[in-house]
Parts: sequence; structure tokens; C-alpha cells
Amino acid sequence: MKAIVYNKYGAADVLQVKEIEKPKPKDNEVLIKVHAAEVTKADCEMRSFNFAVKWFWLPLRLMWGVFKPKKNVLGGYFSGEIEGIGNNVTKFVVGDKVFGSTQMRLGAYGEYLCLPDSYTIVKNPSNMSFEEAAAVPLGGLNALHFMSKANIKAGETVLINGAGGSIGIFAIQIAKNMGAEVTAVDSPIKEKMLRQLGVEYFVDYTQENATNQDKTYDVIFNMVAHSRYSDFIKALNPKGRYLMGNPKLVDMLRSVVTSKLTDKKVIFSFSGEKEEELVALKTMIEVGKIRSVVDKIYSINQIVQAHQRVETEQRIGIVVLSFDLEQKT
Repeated sequence: MKAIVYNKYGAADVLQVKEIEKPKPKDNEVLIKVHAAEVTKADCEMRSFNFAVKWFWLPLRLMWGVFKPKKNVLGGYFSGEIEGIGNNVTKFVVGDKVFGSTQMRLGAYGEYLCLPDSYTIVKNPSNMSFEEAAAVPLGGLNALHFMSKANIKAGETVLINGAGGSIGIFAIQIAKNMGAEVTAVDSPIKEKMLRQLGVEYFVDYTQENATNQDKTYDVIFNMVAHSRYSDFIKALNPKGRYLMGNPKLVDMLRSVVTSKLTDKKVIFSFSGEKEEELVALKTMIEVGKIRSVVDKIYSINQIVQAHQRVETEQRIGIVVLSFDLEQKT
């Protein structure tokens, strides 16, 4: 089968399309023919081993490979079709169209993928293409996790910093469905897209600091690692909630003090990417409450350009890799 592999850490051009052995499902596994996969910032960080948040560098280096990657096929979020099932699998049948997360196994940059049927895998939304569905799990699962933790009530004000990323795009829509007034912070090239998702206010971070304005918020969701913790705490209303999607170690320590000694709450718990959450997202999609926003779809032969698109932060939406798109570079 065809797969995008890398055998050393480095720039996007370390990625190459090669033929590797097709996997076979174990008794509790399903064999998935991958049609599409999201190209994420995490993929780029693992490929280069350059992470925005540095505190977990050593454990990840030991996990993924000290000198070269132990897992040389990236890709954590996918949409595809069940092509084979293990002897003990009753949850799926051959032909089911599914989307989900590979968790720590990765591998969605391959034409075929084997995963335990207990993983977060759900049948595709009926009103989405493979490419649109592949753009859901990362952003949708994390956004639903954090917005649920925020316990947003109708009429509350929400600030989302880094609103134009995979997670921010879904956080906006979920917060709006909860009845919130949303302010989005990102680069000006994303303003039109973010306003189309329903944000009431937009802040161009290249021109102004969202926390220096005469406005405070009930909930702040921050996806930008290099941000000043104290600025966002000051921008919270009494009993406000500050959610950190990419927390620095020092900020996690400070959050304990803030939550215990003030009336403000700081949350940094990571998403469990649960199956019931993906089912909830599917339902929301099928009734028209949320949608994915796809920036560009690349063929597997364009993987270098896809990674570069994500890294340069020029994407207006989610970048997707398609195994069905035949295009030579």
C-alpha cells in the first residue's frame, strides 16, 4: 500500500510517498481504507520535533524516538471505509463509512489502517464527504471537551484566542449553539471565515491586544501557547473561566493558585476524545448545528505543500489530505 513516511526529523521535505506492507486486522481490530486525513499542527510538530509547548519535550522524545521516529507514518484523524474486520468485531461491518481518531497509534497517512474497534471510531455524518468528515475529529472533540468544561450559559461572553485553527473553528460554533456572544482573535486573513461562523466581534492580533480593550469576558479559551497568563486572568469577569488549550508548565502551576485563591477558575484538562463525544458531534452536524471548514485538499503527492500550508499559518480552515485525489507534483 501507499503511505507517507519519514525516517528522520526535519523540514516538510523529509516526508516521502512509499510502498509499505498493508496491515492485517487482529481479532479485535478493523481494517480501514483511509480516504482522507487531517493535516494537523501536531503532525508538523512531530515531524520536525519542534513543539510550541516545551515542557513535554523529553517524555515525547523518549516515546517517539530519540534519534529518529519510531512511528514513521503520521496522521491522527481520518475518514474512510471498513474493508475488513477481526473475528471478534461486531460493532462494524465491511462497507461502513467511518471517521475518528487513531490516538497514539497514528498511521492515518497510510492508505490502510488497523485500529481496535474500541477506539473512537464512528459512522460518518450522512451529510459530509470523506474530506469534510476527516476535518472534524481533532477540532470537534477538543472544542466540545473544553466548551463543556466551561459550562457556558446563554448570554455569556466568550473570547477565543487562536480562533481560526482546527479547534477554534468548532469552539466558535459550539459556543454559539450554547447561546454565547463570541469574540474571535486571529490574523486578518481569517476574519471573513470567522464572521461567517457567527462571531460577533473580531480582534486582529497583529494590530491590537484583545486583553487591553475595555471589555471583559465570562469565558476565555486560549489556544496560543506563547500568551501572557496574567493578561487573560485580568480580562475575566468575576467567576469567569479561563481554558488553556496549550498550557505552559508555569501556567499550569499558576492555575492552581488562581483557582484556589480567587473567584476565577482555570482549566487545562486534556480531551479524552471519547466515542460518545464524536457521536454527539455527528448528531450536531447532521442537524446543521456545526460544520467543518476545509481550507484546501491535497493529494498524497502534495504532502510537503500541505505541511508547509499548515506551518505558515496561511490556511483559512482545515487542511485535508485525500487518498482519492490523484495529482502529481
